[in-house]
Amino acid sequence: MKELVCIVCPRGCRLTVDEEQGYKVTGNSCPRGAEYGRTELQNPTRTLTTTVCVAGGLHRRLPVRTNRAIPKALLPAAMAEAARVRLQAPVAAGQIIIPNLLGTGADLIASRAMPAAGA
Repeated sequence: MKELVCIVCPRGCRLTVDEEQGYKVTGNSCPRGAEYGRTELQNPTRTLTTTVCVAGGLHRRLPVRTNRAIPKALLPAAMAEAARVRLQAPVAAGQIIIPNLLGTGADLIASRAMPAAGA
């Protein structure tokens, strides 16, 4: 049995997941909590948020994120890929920076626009 705190909503339900009973979840207040408990033990995923280098913009770093969650185990490799990115301003919000990041089907996208300096 594993104990987790659900992060799906602000309620923070204390979940108990019984792996020997087919990942039966108790302590959840809603079905989303049960799904979170099962998924967190079987295949945990996270949305990656970080920054990348951008030249010629108002700022030197651009916030980026994946457009969907990726396997938690791939986060270090995904961060290494993001660290290699060098962009040139301007960049549009939502622009795809790395398509299909590490073969996950998730794209790394710009979280905000970055206009060119002086524009």
